[in-house]
Amino acid sequence: MSFEKNLEKLLQARFTLIVLVTSEESRAMDRIKETCVAGKRPLVTWDIGDGFQILSGTVANLPSGVAATNPAQAIEAIDQSPSDALFVLKDFDEIWTTNYQIKRKLRNVVQRLKQVKRKSILVISTASKIPEQLRDEAFVLEFPLPQVQDLEGVLELVSKVGGAKIQLTELGKEKLLRAALGLTASQATRCFSKGLVTNGVLDDRHIELVTDEKRQVIRESEALEFFPVTETTEDVGGLEILKEWLRVRERAFTDDARNYQLPAPKGMALIGIPGTGKSLSAKIVGSSWKMPLLRLDTGALFGGLLGESEERTRRALRVAETIAPCVLWIDEMEKAFSQGGEGDGGTSKRVFGTILTWMQEKKSPCFVVATANDVTKLPPELLRRGRFDEIFFLDLPTADERREIFTVHIRKRKRQPKDYDLNRLVALSEGYVGAEIEQSVLDGMYFGFDEGREFDTQDIENALKRQIPMSRSQSDVVNSLRKMLLEGRAQSASFKQPEQAKESFVELNLELAH
Repeated sequence: MSFEKNLEKLLQARFTLIVLVTSEESRAMDRIKETCVAGKRPLVTWDIGDGFQILSGTVANLPSGVAATNPAQAIEAIDQSPSDALFVLKDFDEIWTTNYQIKRKLRNVVQRLKQVKRKSILVISTASKIPEQLRDEAFVLEFPLPQVQDLEGVLELVSKVGGAKIQLTELGKEKLLRAALGLTASQATRCFSKGLVTNGVLDDRHIELVTDEKRQVIRESEALEFFPVTETTEDVGGLEILKEWLRVRERAFTDDARNYQLPAPKGMALIGIPGTGKSLSAKIVGSSWKMPLLRLDTGALFGGLLGESEERTRRALRVAETIAPCVLWIDEMEKAFSQGGEGDGGTSKRVFGTILTWMQEKKSPCFVVATANDVTKLPPELLRRGRFDEIFFLDLPTADERREIFTVHIRKRKRQPKDYDLNRLVALSEGYVGAEIEQSVLDGMYFGFDEGREFDTQDIENALKRQIPMSRSQSDVVNSLRKMLLEGRAQSASFKQPEQAKESFVELNLELAH
């Protein structure tokens, strides 16, 4: 449902206090005015600077001068006005926060307005922080960020100013507008104008400029980080089942899939031993599917003020939905649900509930990739079917996977794998995770560089022997994590059949015992 239709239904249903959450006051007012004009409803705004302003229709008996800018008298004037109108109060959330008398007065008037046919009050706020006394009276409505058609209007407006030159191909225009999704109208205007000022023309080259601007805006959202998608499946050794699962679903976000009545994938959880490539796997999803990758910093969701954490969470998820189709990466998600402990007043539980509800009910093509190392800290309801399409377990790499991992990291350093004894390295690295194998290659390079020569197999072998792999130092943790796969609560990222995974466990445990 569009914003205008939603607002009209609320007004027809006689919602007497509506809190509109947005940072785009000007664009929101344009939409509100369109709704009121279409519904033949008078529209009046009020702020502490200019008092009452009639934007459409006729409204009688409104005070002027000093009386018009007094908040208490403004509420009284709304109460006494004989006109059935929508009264929009700007910055009023700042007033009711510090003034109990105003808060009580507004509550009295809102309750009385329920008996009036078409009179409502709408408060524009940048956050959905409503006083406890008004929560039962208020309906919170979120104003959506601009969609592609809105941004097209912004681009047209920019092109009319100062004889600006727009030389975009049709495909380039579509990519530019989609790249701007997630920006407010003002941010998009600044971004398009910056491109024009820089080169005197806006063309296909400026798509990257918009992407860079959006990356900065997303960074300012406190909890989201825009990741460049540079990794590919070639950068990940092994995990063939996971890679195949992603390949099959690559086209599931297209119009062809919608016409086939196939819903877009919801997401996947990556559970397992630290260092096995969970974060890297999350990154390759965006690259493989050619979709923006956003990382949700769960630690940054939590603020010190009452309601701030929940507001940050809603804002971050709202931005992700606007940018969709995209990949939302929730890294080490167990930290989000253990933040604050017992003494945080229930904040972590409310944040957790907000994320869970969104994951269950979201309609936008926002694919969630959640990673976790410690499943014991995760609520059981998080990992049930319906929130994720699949739960993958990433175990210690097999011999073939270790060979691939060595090959990937040797090639990454501009060397040829054939120049190294991979069979020997694979045999020596039993029980090592991918991160430990990568570190052995780097340490081997240090040895060779220090002696002024090319590093070789012996250098990597020495680096391996100096390490104590986590499979030995934290064997209890590794075995505890494996129970999830053995109990059938996850799919192996490396083996199609559970029996194959169990066999690898037995072989590895025997070798570690020796």
